[in-house]
Amino acid sequence: MVKSIAAASSLVNKTALLRIDSDVDIKDGKIQDDTRLLASLDTINLLLKRGAEINIIGHLGRPTEENQKDFTLEPVAQWFAGKLHGRVSPITIGRLNAFKITERVNLIENIRYFKEEEENNAEFSRELALLGDLYVNDAFAVSHREHASIVGVTKFLPSYAGLHLKKEVEVLGKILKDPKRPLAVLIGGAKIETKLPMVEKMHHVADYVLVGGEIAEQTRVLIKVQHEKISGQKSAVVVSESTPDGLDIDEKSTENFCQILGLAETIVWNGPVGVTGKGEKTEKATKKLAEFITKTKAYKVVGGGDTLTYLDRIKLLKKFDFVSTGGGAMLEFLSGKKLPGIAALE
Repeated sequence: MVKSIAAASSLVNKTALLRIDSDVDIKDGKIQDDTRLLASLDTINLLLKRGAEINIIGHLGRPTEENQKDFTLEPVAQWFAGKLHGRVSPITIGRLNAFKITERVNLIENIRYFKEEEENNAEFSRELALLGDLYVNDAFAVSHREHASIVGVTKFLPSYAGLHLKKEVEVLGKILKDPKRPLAVLIGGAKIETKLPMVEKMHHVADYVLVGGEIAEQTRVLIKVQHEKISGQKSAVVVSESTPDGLDIDEKSTENFCQILGLAETIVWNGPVGVTGKGEKTEKATKKLAEFITKTKAYKVVGGGDTLTYLDRIKLLKKFDFVSTGGGAMLEFLSGKKLPGIAALE
C-alpha cells in the first residue's frame, strides 16, 4: 500500500516537493482542459492547511532543448495564481527557473527542459530532493515513467502519495480485482504499443472488450489470434469496422457497442473511436457512445487526455463517476503492471 500524505505527521515549517500532472493542452497561451490541474488542488489545499510550503514540479510536452518557449509552464502558473489568489513572478530555486505564485507556493519551470529528468539521473534526483523536506507524488498520469521527479527523488526524501493518486490506485485497483459485473472495457485511439497489452490483459479480466478507432484497424488480426489462444474463462471481444475514410467507426459497430455497453455494470473507457478536434463528421460515433454511456446506470470510469478533452468540450465529463488523469498509466495499471512511480512509494 502507498502512504497517503493525509496520514503524514506535522507539516508546519516543512517544504513539500509536489509532483503534479501539468501536461495540459495549451493553445495561444490558454489552457484548453484543466482536468489534470484541478485534480491536484485537494492535495495542495491539504498541504497548505497543514502549514507546509510547496515547490511544485511538473512538465509540459516533450521539449527538445532547455527553455523552449512553446513548452513553458507560465500558463499553468497563471492558472494556479487564479485558483490560489496569487500573483505570478519569475524566481529561481537553486539553479532552476521557477514562478512564485503565493508566499508559500512556487512552480518550477518545465522539468523536461533537463534531459536528466527522463534519464532518471541520480545526481539530478539528489538536486531536486534538496528543494523539499518531503516528496509527494500526485502525478498518476506519469507514474508509469521511471523519471527523476517520479522515481529518483524518492530515494532521498520521505515520500507520500497525493490524494488524487491514492484515489486512482483505489478505484482502478478495485476494477482490476473485484469489479461490478458485467465489466465492459472500451478501448479506442491510437498508440498501439501501450494499448495492445491492455487488450490482451482484458481478455481475462473483462466480460466484454470493445476495440475501436485506429487501434482496431491496425490490430484486427492480432487481436483475433491472441483471443483464440486463450483457454478457459475469457471475454467477448468485439472489434469495430471503420467508415470508408477510416476516420471513424461505422454506424453498425456503434450500435453493437451501445447494445453491449447497455448490459454493463462497470464501464472503463480510454480513447476516442474516431478522430476528434477536426470537425463533427469524424466525431459522430464518439459522441453517440459518450451520450449513451453517461445515460447508463453503470459505474463509469474514463481516462486518456484526448478522451477527457473531448468529453469536457461536449460537457459530459462530469457525468462520469471517476475521471482518471492517466492515459497510458491507466492502461498499464489495468494491465496488471506495477507502475514505477507507485512502486517507489510502497
